[in-house]
Amino acid sequence: MCERLIKMENTNETKSAASNFIKNIVVDDLKEGRVKEVITRFPPEPNGYLHIGHAKSICLNFELADEFKGKTNLRFDDTNPVKEDTEYVESIMEDVKWLGFEWDNLFYASDYFEEMYNRAVLLIKKGKAYVCDLTAEQMRETRGTLTEPGQNSPYRERSVEENLDLFARMRAGEFKDGERVLRAKIDMASSNITMRDPVLYRIAHAHHHRTGDAWCIYPMYDFAHPISDAIESITHSICTLEFEDHRPLYDWVIAECEMEATPHQYEFARLNITNTIMSKRYLKMLVDEGIVEGWDDPRMPTISGMRRKGYTPEAIRNFCREIGVAKANSIVDERNLEHFIREDLKLKAPRTMAVLDPIKVVITNYPEGQIEWLDAEINAENPEMGVRQIPFSREIYIEREDFMENPPSKYFRLFPGNEVRLKHAYFIVCNEVIKNEQGEVVELRCTYDPETKSGSGFTGRKVKGTIHWVEASMAVPAKLRLIEPLIEESPELKDKPFLERINPNSMRVVSGFIEPNMKDVEAGAKFQFFRHGYFNVDNARSEDGQLVFNRIVSLKSSFDPKKA
Repeated sequence: MCERLIKMENTNETKSAASNFIKNIVVDDLKEGRVKEVITRFPPEPNGYLHIGHAKSICLNFELADEFKGKTNLRFDDTNPVKEDTEYVESIMEDVKWLGFEWDNLFYASDYFEEMYNRAVLLIKKGKAYVCDLTAEQMRETRGTLTEPGQNSPYRERSVEENLDLFARMRAGEFKDGERVLRAKIDMASSNITMRDPVLYRIAHAHHHRTGDAWCIYPMYDFAHPISDAIESITHSICTLEFEDHRPLYDWVIAECEMEATPHQYEFARLNITNTIMSKRYLKMLVDEGIVEGWDDPRMPTISGMRRKGYTPEAIRNFCREIGVAKANSIVDERNLEHFIREDLKLKAPRTMAVLDPIKVVITNYPEGQIEWLDAEINAENPEMGVRQIPFSREIYIEREDFMENPPSKYFRLFPGNEVRLKHAYFIVCNEVIKNEQGEVVELRCTYDPETKSGSGFTGRKVKGTIHWVEASMAVPAKLRLIEPLIEESPELKDKPFLERINPNSMRVVSGFIEPNMKDVEAGAKFQFFRHGYFNVDNARSEDGQLVFNRIVSLKSSFDPKKA
């Protein structure tokens, strides 16, 4: 399976997806001879960046075709020039490749504009389409409701000749935006509102990113989609569940436009994740309002944002396979996604130490000016990654939260008179606390026991607490972004406008120190910071030149995906 995957770096990656209702349909179609070769497509609109919900569709379409040795087309549904841009086209192609897939053919709906126009003319000649002068508001008013039929447009009975003339003049640019549309002539009393004379073409005097100013009329999605599928001989046109009511229109267009190929549409439940924005409109709002840094902000659930945050394509693919393909809508716990990135990184990511809220420790009985190099495993769960060396000296930094002057019972970290182990180093005991004029602790004076060096086999006594640290003179300053969900989900905020639900603490930036061997790490490198979680090197440095790390995920969760 997945023969066309560009990258399969993780040997732990799940290689096959479980059966689902769409896969079963494909198996039956091949068995019964209804389909000779499986051809799927991923048809994004180039009006924004892809998000994690699109990743599910990408995996489904590409892996379904791969499993049955078929083909997958990448086709941009570029039928709305007002909202589209080449920036989005390029980002989408980059995201698909980064996820590990390569398309067999690259197409654009605009490749078929002339063919679509000709098919629309055919509908007019058959008496199946007409030019309508009603405004958008008037069409809404006459559309009817779920319990009441719609009203026929007063322009519905125009002659074929008049409709052909008006449609040609629409193409020639004689009319203003919104002045006229081409509508299908189906049934204004249909129980399916989608079939009540839907609009097929609208006027838009806008520059198209591929066709320029060659066209001023553009097909609607419900017309362009089935025609594009038929031209490409798509066998299984897979959409999300909101298009289920559109399937009769899909079939109507295929039949009435007399397309040679007859693809079929199948719908599955879209991906919804707790605490995650899945609306492209809302995501664009966040970008346009400057609430985030851009589409690739590491708080964004866009694929580019998740990549910048530190997610791997293997983790996303495994997540999409695990949640499966269902017919009914549901919400996936965000901890499920986090589980898969932890699983992917636990054997890959080097371990290192970082202090996010530093307090200086002076080891008074350690020789001044001496630097000692200590061995530390790079990844205890993957010994083949070897060891690294870390410096140790008289002055180090520890986490402020690892010290309490007046601790509660069962506090096993550092406090006056207590002894703890420094990870990979020695036992130290706190002897003195130095405070500033405001009464804040600024320095700890400690002593160490040279007999307790890690790896020395010392068994004289045990301590209950182990804390991490970074040697002070060689420590590398760094900015660390601690990321939380962008939106706050609570009963009190449920009915609030979207922008009022934004979490003001979605990104907290702290200044800390990391081990000196980290000073030359490259963007995209991933590490496990002892006790803090998995972090990714951001693709930009801070204004003062410091490295920036994004926390991908914390270390542990009680979530069990098998019980979800």
